[in-house]
Amino acid sequence: MPKLILRIFAAASLGLLISGSAHAAKASHSLNAPTPVFYRSVKVDGLDIFYREAGAANAPTLLLLHGFPSSSRMFEPLLARLSGQFHLLAPDYPGFGHSDAPDPEAFAYTFDHVAEVMRHFTEAVGAKRYVLYMQDYGGPVGFRLAISDPERVQGIIIQNAVAHDDGLGPRWNRMREFWADRAANEAGFRQSLTSLAGAQRRHIGSSPNAANYDPDLWADEFAFLNKSGESDIQIDLFFDYQTNVASYSAWQAWLRQAKPPTLVVWGRYDQSFEAAEAQAYKREIPDAEVHLIDAGHFALDEKPDEVAALIAAFMSKLSNSKRPQSTAMKSAHTPR
Repeated sequence: MPKLILRIFAAASLGLLISGSAHAAKASHSLNAPTPVFYRSVKVDGLDIFYREAGAANAPTLLLLHGFPSSSRMFEPLLARLSGQFHLLAPDYPGFGHSDAPDPEAFAYTFDHVAEVMRHFTEAVGAKRYVLYMQDYGGPVGFRLAISDPERVQGIIIQNAVAHDDGLGPRWNRMREFWADRAANEAGFRQSLTSLAGAQRRHIGSSPNAANYDPDLWADEFAFLNKSGESDIQIDLFFDYQTNVASYSAWQAWLRQAKPPTLVVWGRYDQSFEAAEAQAYKREIPDAEVHLIDAGHFALDEKPDEVAALIAAFMSKLSNSKRPQSTAMKSAHTPR
């Protein structure tokens, strides 16, 4: 009888152990499971600024800054993959996505102005510390934020965004002609800007894997650019892009001085910017982590898992770093 009791007790203990382990494993898994995405708007400088938000507000914050002519929608793959670990904020700039798009006669569509609105956006949602993810136009917006509020920036992630002449290839000669003489070049530039072929080319670039791209990506982009008044907004920003090129030396100086932890993820099939730009960041940040991946200008179109994994590893290193700015890793609190 005592042996039987011992066997029963042992079996019961084993069952509790297995059950407890399974429960613990399930709980551990749930900590990294994706969280719901919330679609919100906040009033900033008199405008309704739309943004997507996911993840716990007390987790390290990623401020996701989109490119042309996209919106926060481009970050849905990251929201689905990283919200179990991080707090993600992805706003639409004025004139993009679901944010207000005032007439250019009433609102100056310059990168200085857009960055100012984004700065006020971070204040409106309480984003006091963040890692910047900058793609395309996100670079000019993000570098302006970094220079105006350097204490908020805990690290930067560059995804096909330019801060050196290295990134501007022969295709930019036409852009320079437009900057030099807007009146003579605007009509042809506008036609190219709003074409379906141009939208497709921006996504696929020189990729040998065109069949991997969802055509809805450029069909939606084409429809957006052909909305009433939208080409006027985008032409103004294209013309103002020359201020970004003029600011490269200032951005480079900030990088050299601040030495922010830096991850560069570059889609090698990009036809908008040269791949040499990826390595150019190492001139200012020798310790920058640089990855050339088999993707185009919008790397999340084709390689969301790879990009998300690189970001997660970078953020893990950052949170464990002893750098004063990165060890705090205090998240923004977003009003509910």
